[in-house]
Amino acid sequence: MTAPQPLHPPAGRYGREATPRARRRGVVALWLLGLAGLGAALWIGLGVAGSPVTWDDVGFSLEDDRVEVVFDVHRTDPSVTVRCRVEALSQQYAQVGVVTVDVAPSQERTRRLTVEVATAEPAVTGVVESCWVP
Repeated sequence: MTAPQPLHPPAGRYGREATPRARRRGVVALWLLGLAGLGAALWIGLGVAGSPVTWDDVGFSLEDDRVEVVFDVHRTDPSVTVRCRVEALSQQYAQVGVVTVDVAPSQERTRRLTVEVATAEPAVTGVVESCWVP
């Protein structure tokens, strides 16, 4: 009795068989791609985590033709000036008012601000769109 022969697909059915050198190149390319992805993820992560300024919306109050927005600005270096863009938004999320304010240097890393935003039409909310170091 003879042992069963292993089944192999017909030669050339799935293209040429890769040589050891081609396999090695493929493995190296995958490693480099993985390292590049890891590097990009770290760069993005550190860029966000290392931001010199962040903010938190605390609240807002609606008046007839304006919105009063209360927010906290957090700086890693309290001696720098920060600029913030505050918006009033309509029910359809359209911008109906905007103001840019400067946060002067101070002794504290965190400052609470109250800003009035005049509106062109009725607003339903007020938010800080962004803050940055100019």
